[in-house]
Amino acid sequence: MLDQALIALAASGGTALVTAAGTDAWRGLRQAVAGWFGRGDARREQAELERLDQTAAAVQATDPAQAEQARNRQEAVWQTRIETLLESLDATERERAAEQLRSLLAQHAPQGGVVAGPGGLVANTVDIHAEQGSIAAGVIHGGAQIGTPPTPAPPQG
Repeated sequence: MLDQALIALAASGGTALVTAAGTDAWRGLRQAVAGWFGRGDARREQAELERLDQTAAAVQATDPAQAEQARNRQEAVWQTRIETLLESLDATERERAAEQLRSLLAQHAPQGGVVAGPGGLVANTVDIHAEQGSIAAGVIHGGAQIGTPPTPAPPQG
């Protein structure tokens, strides 16, 4: 059983992988994480590269309406994979592997900031206002109409 610090590290790793998919940080993080999982075994490393590519494809190809669910699913998959590897190691190896993971995340993972999913909006300051019957919004999900609403039908009965 892992302590809370290692569980948090595994969660950070899963989040970093999903956040980096499709960004400039992906290539370096992908290679570093595959090497970390491979632990010197070229075949294992290649298998991890293929899994990472599947993750990137799953995150990028997702319908915008399902994007958050897909991202959460992939984060959980990678958190579990990281936890499983850490649990398989003895205490000394586990600490060494955890430090390596911390280091590679610090070096390769996207740092800070906020990430918006497809159709999202990220900004430090937003000033949105509508004038003279117009519509203004950062993001609109669904439809919007301008005009006089229809008169309700008289009650039947």
